[in-house]
Amino acid sequence: MRKGILFVDDEPELLRGIRRSLFEMTSEWDMEFADSGQKALEVLEKAPFDAIVSDMRMPGMDGADLLKEVAKRFPSSIRIILSGYSDEKMIMKSIGQTHQFLAKPLNGKELQETLARAFALRDILTDTKLKTLISDLRSLPSLPTLYQELMLELQSPDVTMQKLGEIISRDIGMTAKMMQLVNSAFFGLPVHVSDPMHAAKLLGPVILRALVLSVQVFSKFDRVDSCGLSIEKFTNHSLAVASIAKHIAISENQSKKIADDALIAGMLHDVGKLILAQNLPETYYKAIACAEDNNITIWEAEQSTIGATHAEVGAYLLGLWGLPDRIVEAVAFHHRPISCVD
Repeated sequence: MRKGILFVDDEPELLRGIRRSLFEMTSEWDMEFADSGQKALEVLEKAPFDAIVSDMRMPGMDGADLLKEVAKRFPSSIRIILSGYSDEKMIMKSIGQTHQFLAKPLNGKELQETLARAFALRDILTDTKLKTLISDLRSLPSLPTLYQELMLELQSPDVTMQKLGEIISRDIGMTAKMMQLVNSAFFGLPVHVSDPMHAAKLLGPVILRALVLSVQVFSKFDRVDSCGLSIEKFTNHSLAVASIAKHIAISENQSKKIADDALIAGMLHDVGKLILAQNLPETYYKAIACAEDNNITIWEAEQSTIGATHAEVGAYLLGLWGLPDRIVEAVAFHHRPISCVD
C-alpha cells in the first residue's frame, strides 16, 4: 500500500531538495509539500497522511505547535521534526508531540531510511485502532515513588548526575524517553548512547528537569493496577531481565555497546504490557484472565483477545521513537526468538 507523506517548511529551497532526494520513492510514496503550518493543516483536512515531516523554526505556527495539532487531530500519523537548532526550550516544547528528530542540513538518505523504517514498523501491527493508540502515546507509565524521588533529588542544591542516572535507570518510561532524546539528531553524537547514567550526564539537570515536567509518564496508575498488573512487580522483573541480559552478553565476550543494548532491551522488553494495561485496562484484564483460565501464555492470550501481543506493541513504539534496531528486534521477538532473521 502506498504511503502518504506531508513535508512542511517555510524554505522553498529545502522543500525542492527533499523532492529531489526522494524522487526514487515516488513509485511507493505520495508526497505533498506545504510552506507553513497553517497550509499543512488545510492539506490534512482534505486527506490524512501516514507521516508528517516538519521544520521546527517557521514564522507563525512553528513545527512544535503544528505537530501538537496533528497529534490531536490525526494521532495515527508519524510525526518527525527537522531542526538546525540545539535549543533546549524548542526541544522540550516539541518532545511530547514528536516521534523522531532529524538535524538540518538534511541528509536525504537518512530521511528516506527513517521514513522507510517507520513504515515497516507499522506493518508489525495489523489492527488500525492499535496503530492509532500507539502513535498517540506521549509516554509510558512509571512508578510514582520514582517520580517523587527524582523531583526531590532535582531540588537538592547538591544534586549529582550520577544519582539522577541511577534513579532514572530504574524507571522504564523515563529511560525510554531519555534515550530517545539523547540519541536524537539534536545532540549529534557520533556514537549511540545506551547507558542511562551516561545519558543523564549528557543531558544535564536542566533538560532532565524539563523532561520530567513535560512528559506525562507518572500519571494514571490506578488503571494499570486495576487490570491486574502490578507496576512494582513489573519493574522488578524488568530490572532482573536487564541485569541478566547484560551479564549474558558479557559472558559471551560481546562488546560493551552490545552489552549495554542488551541491558536496555531487557529493561524495555515488556513495555508493551504497560501500554496495553494503561490504555485498554478492561480488555487487558480479560487477556490476563484468559491466560490463567486456559493455561496459556500471556502473549497468546493477548493475540486472541486484543489482536496483537505486548511484544509487538512495545517494539512498534520503541521503533517509532528511533531506538536502535537491535533493541527493537529483541523486544519484538523475545517470545519467539527463532522468528528473528538475525
